[in-house]
Amino acid sequence: MEGNDRLKQQVERQAKRMRQAEDDQSTLLSQTIYIGTLGLIFVLPVIGGVYLGYWLDSQMEGYSIHWTMTLLFLGLVIGVLNVYLFVREH
Repeated sequence: MEGNDRLKQQVERQAKRMRQAEDDQSTLLSQTIYIGTLGLIFVLPVIGGVYLGYWLDSQMEGYSIHWTMTLLFLGLVIGVLNVYLFVREH
């Protein structure tokens, strides 16, 4: 009888592991959402930096792209940092 109890416990443990593996398996929709989120948290700081830089440059007299380029690179750094922190968290 003791052997049957041990076998029953092993089967229950394996069934629980299989159910957990099925629950943890990611779907195409969840992967798409994850990739989309990564794209947004990278692109939004870049676009915001370029837009703000262009606006600042347009407020100055003469031709200048100083603020646009500076804030573009700052947006890139912030975007990469956002992606790194997001991926590290998940």
